[in-house]
Amino acid sequence: MVKKKIVVIAASAALVATSVVTGSVAQASGSGSGSTTGVAQAAPAPTQVAFSPEPIKWGKCASAGLQSLGAKCGFLTVPLDYDKPKGKKIKLAVSRISHTVKKAKYQGVMLVNPGGPGGSGLTLSSLGQYVPDNAGDAYDWIGFDPRGVGSSKPALSCDGNYFSYDRPKYVPKTTKDEKVWLKRSKGYAQDCAKAGGALLDNLKTTDNVKDMDVLRKALGQKKINFYGFSYGSYLGQVYATQYPTRVRRMVLDGVVDPRNVWYQANLDQDIAFDANMDVFFGWVAKNNATYKLGKTAAAVKKLYYQQLNALDKKAAGGKIGGDEWTDIFLGAGYYVFGWEETADAFAGWVHDGDWKTLKALYDSSNPQGPGEDNGFAVYLATQCTDVQWPKSWAKWKKDARATHQKAPFMTWSNNWFNAPCLYWDGEVGKAVKVDGSKAPGILLIAETHDAATPYAGALEVRSRFPKSVLIEGKNGTTHSGSLNGVACTDDTIAAYLKDGTLPKRVKGRTSDKQCSPVPQPTPAGSSTTAKADTGKNAA
Repeated sequence: MVKKKIVVIAASAALVATSVVTGSVAQASGSGSGSTTGVAQAAPAPTQVAFSPEPIKWGKCASAGLQSLGAKCGFLTVPLDYDKPKGKKIKLAVSRISHTVKKAKYQGVMLVNPGGPGGSGLTLSSLGQYVPDNAGDAYDWIGFDPRGVGSSKPALSCDGNYFSYDRPKYVPKTTKDEKVWLKRSKGYAQDCAKAGGALLDNLKTTDNVKDMDVLRKALGQKKINFYGFSYGSYLGQVYATQYPTRVRRMVLDGVVDPRNVWYQANLDQDIAFDANMDVFFGWVAKNNATYKLGKTAAAVKKLYYQQLNALDKKAAGGKIGGDEWTDIFLGAGYYVFGWEETADAFAGWVHDGDWKTLKALYDSSNPQGPGEDNGFAVYLATQCTDVQWPKSWAKWKKDARATHQKAPFMTWSNNWFNAPCLYWDGEVGKAVKVDGSKAPGILLIAETHDAATPYAGALEVRSRFPKSVLIEGKNGTTHSGSLNGVACTDDTIAAYLKDGTLPKRVKGRTSDKQCSPVPQPTPAGSSTTAKADTGKNAA
């Protein structure tokens, strides 16, 4: 997905508005001051979206991987604008891998969202096979590309070469430097306005939540099960707020803080990523026999920034400048996955001048060409219109400068990633007041030092969903890492999906169960051995 920014990647001025959009209780005013007669009763919250979809016509999937798993694919037709249900329609690409148990043990559909916003989820119908104890076999796993994404029609793309090589340096030294990036950001927003048209007014979280409910109806289900990663956890929160009676089970991994959508969330990410990079630098130092980049975290960090400054002056191979260098390392702050590849590329450049491996890593997360900015475009289209971002560049600049002093790793890169929101053309909505008081028990998962969705958000959501239970990957730094072999976490998920069993909820603002995190990797040939997860709770 797009630099896995949830909030991205991908991941917010503090919650500005408290009104709930669709699904809130409409308040009627009385006929007279102090009168109790003639007062209209509050209308009940709608229990579903009014739109009735056509059945999905299932057929062969284009993806060879999905074909090999026996998946079927099709399109769900939904209104572009739910306020105009008889108006223009769009199509969402959907995949399904059916249950393999007998009818009596069937547990319904499991919708899956990978996050972003803007991440393609069409192939995530394959997720069920990774649930231990065959607990995923009782569900129909439903992958889908949200509106505007991937194989859905239309798919938003504005400038496929926006993430080109050797871009203007992220950290501005002068007003002129700022204006260069502001011009780029405004240009991208204008390109999206031309490309997206009316679609830009209808890519909010609330639109995606309505689509989820219409998908439920098209699948003939009274309730849904849902597995949401990263931004997908926010979709789950909003769905459960607006349609609590339609929720059966939910797993939310990498939990978005509903208080901070979306401007403040990005500032919070800047601080958290900086801390996680120090962990990564420490791991590289611990494996200095392999990488020879420094015996201490401080030494490795110093070398990292020396290379950044040098590449800002002269791009490696004329392509990998300081910006691209920063983006190559971004994944190390998200997950422990890929640490070896990143460290190998770091060492290859420092010791041998190998810039082609750096380029390959950059390209793997930042492809260029027609349509390749789809994830980024939809990310912006959702985040820029979910709520109003600060309109003043002076506000952005002040906050970026202050945060950069504490967390220089990605503050300015993240700032420019989101800067098109200053100029975005799209109808802005109001923040949903997330309220899980009527929702059934759901399972929350977060690692202690998750940078993309900081842990405080998981605690906040736990407090808003009084029947929820939170698993904490103790002291881990990986974002949305469930179903990756940590038995303590994955077995808990399996038990919940099998029969609804949740760990006991404890008192206080804390996690309810502590597990080992996704383990840090051991470099090939290293004498260091990774601590195996026994399936028991972490100490």
